Amino acid sequence: MENNKTVDVLNNLLQITNDRLEGFKNVDAKMISSYPKLRQEYDHAVIQSNRFRTELSSLIQEKGGDPDDNATVAGGLHRTWIDVKNALSFNKGEATLENVLFGEKAAIKAFENAVDSGDLCPESTEVVQNQLNELKDSYRKFESLEENKD
Repeated sequence: MENNKTVDVLNNLLQITNDRLEGFKNVDAKMISSYPKLRQEYDHAVIQSNRFRTELSSLIQEKGGDPDDNATVAGGLHRTWIDVKNALSFNKGEATLENVLFGEKAAIKAFENAVDSGDLCPESTEVVQNQLNELKDSYRKFESLEENKD
């Protein structure tokens, strides 16, 4: 197992996590107030993402790499699209929940790909698998909010 491959995969996940944080920063406070149950999940997801960043950065440094604390270009383009879409939407709350679910799905896919790649050392695989499980739980909670929004 090459450290460079592990560091590259972990840095990709770090960028995805940064995308997730940026996405949650864009969630409209008014929308959160119209969905009371969303506040708790939103706060949990932000805390969770910050912990993921810390764990991933530590693993990268342990492997001799430098954490890439940027977000991805694709994530930035997606957030811009969301801003335009939300500006034109009549139901911002519904659109925002849909966007959260879209972002969580994308993060899950990236973490699954990382685990399946075979490019992670055993310690990194364990951390990433645990984070993946937490992302799936988060997705299910947001999905439940979406289904029960009425």
